Amino acid sequence: MPNMLLPLEERDLTPEQVAALDKRRFRGLMLQVMGGILGIMAILMTVWAGQDFSYDPGWIHPMGYYMILAGTLSLTCITVGTMLRKGSPEFD
Repeated sequence: MPNMLLPLEERDLTPEQVAALDKRRFRGLMLQVMGGILGIMAILMTVWAGQDFSYDPGWIHPMGYYMILAGTLSLTCITVGTMLRKGSPEFD
């Protein structure tokens, strides 16, 4: 008897398909963790980026660019990781 808590497309999977699904969800969790770490780094970099944007002349603002890059990568990793982890976990 299939588990009625699982979505319809996940009820009749072969063991290989279940392994692939678990691997996909693990990669999604890994991307979410990486995105969280990058988000923390981007928040900490705001101190140096603020000084960089205030005191450096012209377009030379490396810490500001690193902060923007870390924030963008953080949002991207969290979004992609959440999309990979869609569905119900194996054990509820």
